[in-house]
Amino acid sequence: MTVPSESSDVLALIIDGNSLTYALEDDVKDIFLDLAIGCASVIFCRSSPKKKALVTRMVKLKTGNTTLAIGDGANDVGMFQEADIGIGISGVEGMQAVMSSDIAIAQFQFLERLLLVHGHWCYRRISCMICYFFYKNITFGFTLFFYEAYASLSGQAAYNDWFLSLYNVFFTTLPVIALGVLDQDVSARFCLQVGSTHSLDLFYPDENDIEFLVLA
Repeated sequence: MTVPSESSDVLALIIDGNSLTYALEDDVKDIFLDLAIGCASVIFCRSSPKKKALVTRMVKLKTGNTTLAIGDGANDVGMFQEADIGIGISGVEGMQAVMSSDIAIAQFQFLERLLLVHGHWCYRRISCMICYFFYKNITFGFTLFFYEAYASLSGQAAYNDWFLSLYNVFFTTLPVIALGVLDQDVSARFCLQVGSTHSLDLFYPDENDIEFLVLA
């Protein structure tokens, strides 16, 4: 198997469960993965739960990328366990997928908003919130350090006990909560119109984008 010279944007790979059994053998799985990465989309149809998990593990280990699995049935639980992020869809096949997933949605159509809008917002909120925690604690620590130098290392307390106890619990809690819950750098409409705002290409431009779709 060789990767065609055409652009990967116009290539797709479709493979069924029986063929996937041979493609996952040790002597050809690396070649198969190179071929799959050279395609814009890869579709696995009629795959067993074990094969879904093996494909997810292979992609995660060989490429080093963050993997996301989506499913709506009990046969997707193994795939969720191997992926970095699992999204379960509640439907007619029961709640096993939802109970084993990291995030649950009611319908597949909500996936676009989950990834493009909430994914972008949460990525930025968590990043800023962590920096905020470092900032407020470093600021608090340096004031104690400089005060001790001013007090000639006498051991005199710069703040009373109540202030020390309430600094993280009360005085600096609301700004962090507000930043982590309410911060929106761009609107939801803009996130949906310009999907690249959430893309990791902004931070890892050398990574290859690849879409794997596993069908039962």
